[in-house]
Amino acid sequence: MNILLVTVIFASSLACILGVALGVFRKIFHVETDVLVGLIRETLPGANCGACGFPGCDGFAAACAAKETPPDKCTVSSAEDTKKRAALVGGSAEIKPVIAVAACQGSTEFAALKGRYTGVPNCRGAKISLNGLKVCAWGCIGFGDCIASCRFGALSMGQNGIPVIDPSKCKGCKMCLSACPQAIIRLVNAGDHGAFAFCNNRNAIKPAVRKACKIGCIKCEACVKKCPVQAIRMDNGIPQIDYNKCTSCGECVEKCPQKVLKLMA
Repeated sequence: MNILLVTVIFASSLACILGVALGVFRKIFHVETDVLVGLIRETLPGANCGACGFPGCDGFAAACAAKETPPDKCTVSSAEDTKKRAALVGGSAEIKPVIAVAACQGSTEFAALKGRYTGVPNCRGAKISLNGLKVCAWGCIGFGDCIASCRFGALSMGQNGIPVIDPSKCKGCKMCLSACPQAIIRLVNAGDHGAFAFCNNRNAIKPAVRKACKIGCIKCEACVKKCPVQAIRMDNGIPQIDYNKCTSCGECVEKCPQKVLKLMA
């Protein structure tokens, strides 16, 4: 009985001492929280995607409160949340939504393989060891590193082995761009209409392009010559479209012998 009583008294005393100690330490090591940082944090999606260039939403909130970055830097936020941040700190509340597009259509049906691969089953590993799996050194490797990187479920692997991007889910966070060792994925403004080149092959030798991929861009520049508003130029072997000029007439799409160019919806 005495042992039980002593144990209870000792435990109670220890609990009281620890409680007092925790209270003292809390006051000593207390760090004031900026109210503005907390308010900004409430307007952020909590995805911690890194698209803003800061280490997560907490890092962005602190930088935004200190006016080290504009409130519209978070491209994942809704327009309403961006306006709330702008009202708190000032600055622009305009976000131009962007979406990712996979600039390759070289599935195994059209793109020749180098051989059988038995290494690490990811794109970066195949890139390092073999410079990719296909004869086309710029083609999609197809292991889906981009899909694994997406935190919004916007990417999936198509039946042809090329990633498919759901524009309704894509937030333009750029994580898939960082994950792709082939630099296949590009960002376009969500409201853009016009042609887009679904090819990443930069080889200037036409026979080599055809050997690597049956539907690769052969650099004939027919699209450039056919465009009635001069909205297309060749950049490093790939047609680039100026969407400020493009009228979505579709003449370049019709003229392209390889069907590389397609109109975006």
